[in-house]
Amino acid sequence: MSYVPKRAVTPLPESRPAPHRSDYPTFAHAAPSRLSLVVGVAAPVLTVALWLWFVLDTVRRHAVSTIAVDTVLWLVVMLVAATALSFSSAMYLVGRAGALVRLRRHRRLSRGELLAAFAEDSSSMTVLVPSYAEEPRVVSATLWSAVLQEFPSLRVVLLIDDKPFPTDPEVRAKLDLTRELPGRIAATLAEPHRFSTQVLEDFLAAGDSVVTRNQLFALAGAYERAGLWLGELARQQPVEDHADAFLVDQVFVGLADDLIHDADLLRGRAADDDLPDRATLLAAHQRLVRIFSADLDLFERKRYVSLSQEANKAMNLNSYLSLMGRAWSIESGDAGDVLVPAEDPARADLVIPDADYVLTLDADSLLVRDYCLRLVHELTRPGNERVAVIQTPYCSFPGAPSRLERVAGATTDLQHLHHLGKTYFGATFWVGANAIIRRAALTDIEQVSLERGFEVHTYIQDRTVIEDTESSMDLAARGWSLINYPERLSYSATPPDFGSLVVQRRRWANGGLIIMPKIVDVLRGRWARRERIRVGEIALRMDYLGSIAWTGVAAPLLMLVPMVGELLSPYLFLTAAPFLIAQASDLRRVGHRALDVIRVQALNMVLLPVNLAGVLKSVQQGITGRKIPFARTPKIADRVAAPAVFVLLPYLLAGALGLVAVRAFLLGYVLGGCFAVAGVLLALAGTVVFVGVRDGFQDVTMGVRQALTAPGRKAKAVEPAPATPQLAG
Repeated sequence: MSYVPKRAVTPLPESRPAPHRSDYPTFAHAAPSRLSLVVGVAAPVLTVALWLWFVLDTVRRHAVSTIAVDTVLWLVVMLVAATALSFSSAMYLVGRAGALVRLRRHRRLSRGELLAAFAEDSSSMTVLVPSYAEEPRVVSATLWSAVLQEFPSLRVVLLIDDKPFPTDPEVRAKLDLTRELPGRIAATLAEPHRFSTQVLEDFLAAGDSVVTRNQLFALAGAYERAGLWLGELARQQPVEDHADAFLVDQVFVGLADDLIHDADLLRGRAADDDLPDRATLLAAHQRLVRIFSADLDLFERKRYVSLSQEANKAMNLNSYLSLMGRAWSIESGDAGDVLVPAEDPARADLVIPDADYVLTLDADSLLVRDYCLRLVHELTRPGNERVAVIQTPYCSFPGAPSRLERVAGATTDLQHLHHLGKTYFGATFWVGANAIIRRAALTDIEQVSLERGFEVHTYIQDRTVIEDTESSMDLAARGWSLINYPERLSYSATPPDFGSLVVQRRRWANGGLIIMPKIVDVLRGRWARRERIRVGEIALRMDYLGSIAWTGVAAPLLMLVPMVGELLSPYLFLTAAPFLIAQASDLRRVGHRALDVIRVQALNMVLLPVNLAGVLKSVQQGITGRKIPFARTPKIADRVAAPAVFVLLPYLLAGALGLVAVRAFLLGYVLGGCFAVAGVLLALAGTVVFVGVRDGFQDVTMGVRQALTAPGRKAKAVEPAPATPQLAG
């Protein structure tokens, strides 16, 4: 609530904890300068010009010379590899330019505008939090960030996908704690819901009489009480890591600050006899009630044999979506419990309300205040009737303790910026960590199939492990659009160790090639609806789906070119200059240091084998037609052990590049030798810093020991944790 300009905020009493950090980035991005915008638009043009210069110079220098057949082959390889990398660099710069344009045009809505927009709104939203083998502490934080969203009608459902009856006592105890979370949070919310509802009822009981100072003082007291309650909740919240600190500072304390501030404003207006109209004051009452009025529920699809048992996040979400808006009875059968439509809703065992919007939220993600209001307000703008999905691409939690987590988080924050630019060209992809979806759009892409004799309704495709990406293409093909909202309103966890990062990035690299043919479906849909086909959209979609594949192949091929160093041109390295300079600038824009661009390249070098492994899985699935599950790797001392092959390959890559460098220098190819040495340094530095010598040795030792003790034994394939979404390469 902000009917008057903000003034100094009255500090909360000492019962409210001081924030752990004071340097969190603001939710709204700083608007880029006009010069930044001009340079940003020129950068992709410069990249294309430099690439063309490089190609023409290379062809000119070797067109009239007599060179061996194998050298001609290397020449072709170099040109093709350089073209692939230059294309992806240009696409990054194109997306970046779109992001800068959007950030310069964006205007953050005031609290008063949001209150006015939702004063008479009765929209409903269901928040679905899919959880599989998550820590209860992590799930609790996610649920709290969801239930404290103010929205006319909000329902938060935890979708537990663990086996319902585990035999391991530790697993069962952890599952029981997770099951208790919705009830515990609902019970905790009872007190603020009671006193905020009471002050609203007292206001309504006064009828249509003129607003009085006492009513403002009463509401101010309720706002202050709510702020103090949140401060006490923050004080009691255990803080074990930087994600917990973010929950305390930006969810609990941040909202408490807002409420205390608004209490000051109300008292100030009452003291000055500056009384608002009744409608404005009613909206302020409703806001307070809505903050503490979310319904919470729990659902476990694996308790019912009539629902899909496919082990992935998509089918966990699909199972609940298929039940929404209906009443169900539970019938026991030989195979287990079956859900059947209830003839009489009053006597049903399970009643699942429908909703206008569905918010999917990964169990390790947090939403900041206003997420729902700002995004739904954008959906309701004229012209956005065919927007199916709106989201804020998630950012990494600030304050990561390890260098690996900080640098991996930096790549996430770069992707946040790039995804904002995709929307400018109509090439948005749904990034599944958080998204608000129109229920009508999900119904439009619904498919029905049979599984074990039961009807299975699929809205979000599960052919690949990047289900959000394929669903984006399905929606686009049917004339729906997607929007990335240009603010930082959602945050998600970054893998804390190399083993976890391997699981995540290999998953991200698997599926893009399989989905790429759906670009044809999008084109057909555009053509049939007589819509304009934009080259920028198609190019960005192709890069998003295929860049991990072709850059993963092109990069190592280009590293071998120094063996025939006479082919190298200095213009080859100039083609990468705009990309690296822009990325360094972007790192500063999203809260990191410009020099982190070197660390990002080192991490990419270490992850090169991981990305290639994910691409090969896509190829395997394309050939066999069978979905590729991922195997969980064992843990060592509270960290995920990386497969030995991914620990050793960066060292082998560094060794191979070292030999290439020696050969290049011996033959007098100084430029090629320096290029190879740079690759050696990046590979070694990345492996030592991000994998760790000691941890890497432990992982290799474990891998060798397992190979020797269980020859021929296949790793048990289970689905990966559903918390991490797909991002572009």
